[in-house]
Amino acid sequence: MAFGTQDDTDDVMNEINMTPMVDIMLVLLIIFIVTVPVMKHAINIDLPQASNTRLQTKPEAVRLNVDADGNYFWQDQSLDDAQLALHLAATAALEPQPELQIRADRNVRYERVAVAMATAQRSGLRKIGFVTEPQPK
Repeated sequence: MAFGTQDDTDDVMNEINMTPMVDIMLVLLIIFIVTVPVMKHAINIDLPQASNTRLQTKPEAVRLNVDADGNYFWQDQSLDDAQLALHLAATAALEPQPELQIRADRNVRYERVAVAMATAQRSGLRKIGFVTEPQPK
């Protein structure tokens, strides 16, 4: 045996080794054989039915402003306490009922806002909201 000579094992391999590729294909085949019956298994459920009826439009909100002196303004129209009760009763009779949005001045006495809320409740209004301004950062 002489050192430095080229052995027969150092020859360039001219063929692709197919064994790893066949192994991968067999594994994929087994995975598909196992998962296909699972994918075809169906569960019967009752899905909700969609209707093509028109949705009710939300009524426009009614604004009630209370200024610093305790005066009421219905949609920017000045009112006294008796007129406020009439307007609230008429609004409560509407179907669908609009939301009453109360916007009170920062310096108004709470009593005036409480009177407006109590009158709205007695009139039958169910939706009352308050309009506020965010605090400056």
